[in-house]
Amino acid sequence: MSIKYIFITGGVVSSLGKGLTSASIGQLLEGRGLKIAMLKFDPYLNVDPGTMNPFQHGEVYVTDDGGETDLDLGHYYRFTKASLSRVSNATSGQIYDTVIKRERRGDYLGKTVQVIPHITDEIKSRILTCAKQEEGTQVVLVEIGGTVGDIESLPFMEAIRQFRYERPKDCINIHLTYVPYLKAAGEVKTKPTQHSVQVLREIGIMPDMILCRCEKPLAEELKAKISLFCSVPQEAVIDEKDVEQSIYEVPVDLHNQKIDDMICRMLDLKAPPSDLTEWKKMLHVVLNPKQPPVRIGIVGKYMDHQDAYKSVFESLYHGAIANETSLEIIRFESDAIEKGIEGCDGYLVPGGFGERGWEGKILAARYCRENKIPYFGICLGMQVMLVEFARNVLKLDGAHSTEVDPNTEHPIISMLSEQRKIKNLGGTMRLGAYPCNLLEKSLAFEAYGKKLISERHRHRYEFNNDYKSAFEEKGMRFTGVFEKENLCEISEIADHPWMLGVQFHPEFKSKPVSPHPLFTQFVQACLLASRANASGGAPHAAHRGG
Repeated sequence: MSIKYIFITGGVVSSLGKGLTSASIGQLLEGRGLKIAMLKFDPYLNVDPGTMNPFQHGEVYVTDDGGETDLDLGHYYRFTKASLSRVSNATSGQIYDTVIKRERRGDYLGKTVQVIPHITDEIKSRILTCAKQEEGTQVVLVEIGGTVGDIESLPFMEAIRQFRYERPKDCINIHLTYVPYLKAAGEVKTKPTQHSVQVLREIGIMPDMILCRCEKPLAEELKAKISLFCSVPQEAVIDEKDVEQSIYEVPVDLHNQKIDDMICRMLDLKAPPSDLTEWKKMLHVVLNPKQPPVRIGIVGKYMDHQDAYKSVFESLYHGAIANETSLEIIRFESDAIEKGIEGCDGYLVPGGFGERGWEGKILAARYCRENKIPYFGICLGMQVMLVEFARNVLKLDGAHSTEVDPNTEHPIISMLSEQRKIKNLGGTMRLGAYPCNLLEKSLAFEAYGKKLISERHRHRYEFNNDYKSAFEEKGMRFTGVFEKENLCEISEIADHPWMLGVQFHPEFKSKPVSPHPLFTQFVQACLLASRANASGGAPHAAHRGG
């Protein structure tokens, strides 16, 4: 059987949730026993999002092979079992860079290099490469970033048109649009969807299915109207309404509207009905928590942007699922921390770069250490935890990270020696998966249940081992190490119920049906703290084995 391709485009406005929709469809197809691959095209000219401001782009999702990719790959990972790597995300910058380098080498033999066919051929090549990254792939889902009609998206749309023309029986297009409700008129309007489909058809692409983002389910007469004006069968006009409690409801809602049945029929895919047993079991826990809610504060510098820490938020929710509790996240801007951070059962300091908000994070770490409140430091959050310990426990005045103070007398955190002469920021960090050996009788070992783990990194600075002995003498335990380079990966404070920092990014490897063990353990520690506070006692120390 030939490989099938599903192209997901968007219209009317951005931020409709194409990534979430693509991931949900992928999960439904996997539930039918089909092996899928997923690919995200981004129209911007950056080679990757690695040097982009989180306020502009949101988080950077890192793959095992060190790819700095779009945050939608996080959705793909959480919802599906698809293999994700560098080839799962491509930008206009990558496409043009590849073509221009070939032209400079003379690969085109003096021909005029143009968008058609050279750029579009490279786009089509990326689709085929993604399809071949794993043997046995049956369906490739390709999400096109941006909004139909954008200048930046036109080469991708043209490549899709050509790809579909070359494989008419193996491709379908699913177009995601917005159907707004005008409160003043008291009406739902289909005209934006009609115009969006018209633009798509002008490019030469006929949608096979239209998904309508809306606040409430669409009446059948509205679906009939969209069907008539957009030349799509009425059964293929599907509403994708706002979910009530959790984004993890989306696959079930789409399945109830038989979207996976239609896709299989359109592509002549022979597959049994979707098995959503595990997913529905997880969703039942989400909607019916047994434990009282837990309040967790996140202290970061991009809290106004909901996607800047997307995987961290989702991983905390996964930890809550594992503990059958609900979760309330309280956001604290780290550069305004002087207003106080009291009132939470635990605190998490996520990764980040730069000086802004650094001292606020130091205050958060000190508050948790001195008051025996659960603390989880991720990447920069671990570095903050170590610098705070150096200043206030080891009494090393001016202890710092050389990222913030290059001339500090006590460089607790410093740049990797092999990177000191690097000037270009792009692609210079320790990126991707690295092994880590765990010390037994530690929080980390108790969480993972094994001595050797693999986690993904994205950073330039490391703990300075010259200070290791001094830290250990005062009760800091280095319970995870990258042995090849003798680098600290996990640190814990011995006389604290749960204060742990990791140099890697565990949030990139958590799923709702398989929560990451550290997030599970952290939420559990917060629950214990919440109960202790309610009873007026001190937080219970977490078990460390032995």
